[in-house]
Amino acid sequence: YEPQALSLMGEVLPKYKSKFSGYELIADTGGKFEVLVDGRPVYSKLESGRFPENHEVLKLLDQVL
Repeated sequence: YEPQALSLMGEVLPKYKSKFSGYELIADTGGKFEVLVDGRPVYSKLESGRFPENHEVLKLLDQVL
């Protein structure tokens, strides 16, 4: 999922960078992909069963930031 994660970061950072005190992109195995804000889950591939479309994550971040 690295290409999808990098694509997502390419859209998230320009839009929200001023609202972040920091961010991490951590490579993992086992199909895990999560988006957290202040340690709280915003999106989990393990829960949804699929990788999110970029616009879905952007919409969720709009709601919490």
